[in-house]
Amino acid sequence: MEEMIPSRLSILGHPQRLAVFRLLMRRYPDRVPAGELAEALDLKASTLSAYLSALSQAGLVSHERVGTSLRYQIAMTEVRRTFDYLLLDCCRGRPELCSPITFPTVTGTQPMSDTKYKVLFICTGNSARSIFAESILRQEAGDRFEAHSAGTRPRSELNPFALDVLQQKGHDISVLRAKNIAEYQGEGAPKFDFVFTVCNQAANEDCPAWTGQPVSAHWGMPDPVKAEGTDAAKSLAFHQAYGALHNRIKVFTALPIASLDRISLQKAVDEIGRTDTGASA
Repeated sequence: MEEMIPSRLSILGHPQRLAVFRLLMRRYPDRVPAGELAEALDLKASTLSAYLSALSQAGLVSHERVGTSLRYQIAMTEVRRTFDYLLLDCCRGRPELCSPITFPTVTGTQPMSDTKYKVLFICTGNSARSIFAESILRQEAGDRFEAHSAGTRPRSELNPFALDVLQQKGHDISVLRAKNIAEYQGEGAPKFDFVFTVCNQAANEDCPAWTGQPVSAHWGMPDPVKAEGTDAAKSLAFHQAYGALHNRIKVFTALPIASLDRISLQKAVDEIGRTDTGASA
């Protein structure tokens, strides 16, 4: 391990290689196609290939072939070993010096307190998937969770197909509106306990870190707004998206949050993001 540290630090010291690494960290546990990485970071395929090769050789990124394309994922075990080595070696004998760096409230072993947890769901437009998630969580466990949603687009409107599905499922749509993420940033913004991205494009964007370092995860799924064909076919896509999110949120609300430490909780919400998104409610 020790002999790999200089190489890994040198590789991550390059701004664009670091940008690739950070994007894959945001998308973890997804395996992301090279083409999507290139588009998100505005890189030529050949340039991205060189960056990914360097990260892979350093053991920071793994890949697998799916059909004719390669998909990349953070090698989380090795990344954790690298961070642990740096922090433990740095703080040996003087742990108080590193406590502001290591975020003990996030990476420590103390469980989250039993409270009403604030949750934010982020999508690009805040017109369908994130609105579904906000509504489902409010209906499923509004006594234990305060649900919010927002989009990264400057302006958006609620999708009529999404509203129709919510009405059919018995949700109060009068409380809903499309919001931009800026409403939840800056002075006076709520302090969230959980932040989930529910679309790949939003997860690919380099947003500022959230105050308080909430538990975050990527629950990416297909965009029903892009469904084509008849109105019946489009409606089916929205119902499928609703059902997939409903299943994930039911698992999330069943977690014993108050008794889990932050590391276990992070693993649990990451695992929820791996669940099948094809089921319907």
